[in-house]
Amino acid sequence: MPNFIIDCSENVLRLKSADEIMQEVFDSALSTSLFTASEIKVRINSFSYYNNGGTLDDFIHVFGYIMEGRNEEQKNNLSKIIVTKLKSILPEVKSISMNIDDFQKAGYFNSKMI
Repeated sequence: MPNFIIDCSENVLRLKSADEIMQEVFDSALSTSLFTASEIKVRINSFSYYNNGGTLDDFIHVFGYIMEGRNEEQKNNLSKIIVTKLKSILPEVKSISMNIDDFQKAGYFNSKMI
């Protein structure tokens, strides 16, 4: 925990490699001091078929899933840092966005808890 899932148009991966994009998200999340490096997980999905507001403009959207307990200011700062970094390395991508959802401790379980 946390998990950052990056959705993007396929062309974005022609502008920067998946590894570069994932590393920037990882480094940005780590820079907030909300998480340790060993906790951060990042994945990326590219789409060749999409409709972006009636266009085929490139896009990036990051879905952040974090354990409950961070306040609104921390979550807003995390989103702002990640979107700002992605915009700086991919200025040609017009639509870059992010949202954060909280995992609730109740009902959450992973294999390390066995």
